[in-house]
Amino acid sequence: MSTHKIAIIGGGNLGSAIALGLSTGKSNTAFGKITVTGRKMSKLEHLWEAGIEISTDNVKVTKESDIIILCVLPGQMEKALLKIKDVLDKKRHILVSTATGIKTSQISSIVGEGVAVVRAMPNTATAIKQSMTCICSENASDEQVKIVTEIFNAVGETIVIDEQLMQAATVLGASGIAFFLRFLRAATQGGIQMGFHPHEAQQIAVQTAIGASSLVKQNKNHPELEIDKVTTPRGCTIEGLNEMEHQGMSSAVIKGIMASYEKINIIS
Repeated sequence: MSTHKIAIIGGGNLGSAIALGLSTGKSNTAFGKITVTGRKMSKLEHLWEAGIEISTDNVKVTKESDIIILCVLPGQMEKALLKIKDVLDKKRHILVSTATGIKTSQISSIVGEGVAVVRAMPNTATAIKQSMTCICSENASDEQVKIVTEIFNAVGETIVIDEQLMQAATVLGASGIAFFLRFLRAATQGGIQMGFHPHEAQQIAVQTAIGASSLVKQNKNHPELEIDKVTTPRGCTIEGLNEMEHQGMSSAVIKGIMASYEKINIIS
C-alpha cells in the first residue's frame, strides 16, 4: 500500500466522512498525512477533535499533498480548481473529484492537460468504512488509478467504471443510501405498529437488513434465491411480499431510482 499525503478540499458531509473513514485518529491514514480544508475552522472542529489536521488554506495544503480529493459542490468546483491550478505538479499530483455531473475533461480544461484526474463517487458510509465507490479517470496511469482505488477500498469497496455510467453510479450508490434508509424507517414503523418499542423495532430492522445484504454478498446469489429460502407455501412471508408487490413496491423503487437518474441528467 502506497504512502501519500492526502488533502481533502471541502469538509462538508462527504469530505468529513472520507476523512473520518481514512483517519487513524492521529492525523494520519494508512497512506500518510491527511488534511481537510474548509472556509471556517469552526465547521471543522469535529475533525480536529478526531485527530485530523484542518486548514482554511487550499493552496498551502495542495502544495504539501500528493492526492487532492475535491469534495466541493459542482457550482464551486471551477473556483476551487482555479485557486490551486498554479501549484499543481503534473508529475506528482492526482486530482480526485467527487462532484456530481462534472466530467474529467471539464476538470482537465481548467487545470491543464497532463494532470491526472480521477472522478470518484463514494457515499457517506465512508465514515464507517462501508462505502461503495465508483471511479473513472482521465490522463491517469494504471498506477495512479490503483492508488485511488486503494484509498477508497480502505473505506469500503471500489469498482472502476466507464465515465458515461457515473451519473447512474451517483443515483444507485450515493443516493441509494437514502433509499435504503427510507425502507428501514418504514420497516421500523411497521414494527412499532405491531407492538415493539421504537428502539427495539429499529434494532431488529437494521440487523435484519445487514443480514439480508450479507447473505447476497457472501453467497453471491440473486436476491430471489435467498427470498425462496424464507418463503413457505401459504406462509406469512409470501403473504407480506405479495401485498407489497400489489401495492407497487418494486415498481415504486425502480421509478424512484429512474426519477433521480432523470433529474441528475437534467442538472448536469
